[in-house]
Amino acid sequence: MIQRIRYVFLLLLSFKALQLRAQENISSRIDSLFSSFIKTAEPGGAVLIAKGEQIIFSKGYGIADINSKELITPHTIFNTGSVSKTFVSNAILLLQQRNLLSLDDNMLKYFPDFKNKEIAQQVQIKHLLSHVSGLPDNREVSKNHDYYLTADDEQNFAPVHQADKLEFAPGSRYKYSNPAFNALALIIEKITGNKWQQFVQTEIFAKANMTESDITDGSHPETGVSHGYEKENRIFKELDYGEEPTFSAAGNGGIWCSVTDLHKYYLALQKPAFLNKEIIAGSMQVKRFDNWSSEKEPNNGYSWFITKAINGLERIGHTGSQGGFRANFQFIPEKKIFVGMLFNTPHNCDILMEKIELILKEENYL
Repeated sequence: MIQRIRYVFLLLLSFKALQLRAQENISSRIDSLFSSFIKTAEPGGAVLIAKGEQIIFSKGYGIADINSKELITPHTIFNTGSVSKTFVSNAILLLQQRNLLSLDDNMLKYFPDFKNKEIAQQVQIKHLLSHVSGLPDNREVSKNHDYYLTADDEQNFAPVHQADKLEFAPGSRYKYSNPAFNALALIIEKITGNKWQQFVQTEIFAKANMTESDITDGSHPETGVSHGYEKENRIFKELDYGEEPTFSAAGNGGIWCSVTDLHKYYLALQKPAFLNKEIIAGSMQVKRFDNWSSEKEPNNGYSWFITKAINGLERIGHTGSQGGFRANFQFIPEKKIFVGMLFNTPHNCDILMEKIELILKEENYL
């Protein structure tokens, strides 16, 4: 009996040693990947990879601010771009869970000033959540550059009220829509009587213990965050609030997070911490409406995109792109693998995700 116990103990030690070696290999290979294209004294990014609660790799590269030369760490705050849409979606689903709205509610209920009332009656909240509303993005951003530098959610959605017709029947096909999420943010405010930012901070950030996160509210967070940059003629130029039109339209891109907090957000979705399990699961299932007529099959749920990882397993997540910022929030449910990437200068997150998954696969994490 003692020999058997000793054997099992040695076996566990051996397994633990193999795990540590694999994690060391992953850390070395991921570090080499990001070090190969991000220079220490230039804008860069942060990456965090985890298996469930266990953080496999977490590190920052480059600088958060060209003027201060502050180094990026896993706690540096970046604008997450369209990853923000998942927070707005979850806030809407929280209101549904509390029976304060129905996903079948139409736009006329919340926006009675639509020029074409028939349009407003056809488009429902579930259509907005899944980018199948057919509402046109008729904002003339290029003609009104200065106006859209400070235009908020209401001002960004206002032109849609004047639309004469839909681009297609709601539910029949997919077309990515930023104004749809400006509308959803405004619906949260109409129901709660408070700013949607406050609702998300109280009902999602706080319950997920996301202490390093913020939300654009008129202006961007003025301190404690990184700045976004794009390279032009070999010189980095700032491109965020004040330079990039529609940056203030927070419902479609106003969430600011560190990769550390993005991991907390992932864990909160798994527990779950702020929505019931069934609603979260439903939001992450592909939505194919009865009148679907597009040749291309849908791959999106309520804000989430459902794709395939390098080994064919289901991958769920969202990317973000706004000004000089790039973001990637992805997880592979079957393996409990989470990958969060945030950059303050453009990098191709899709290619990097494939390279990370290949490393994870070769190190037997997938």
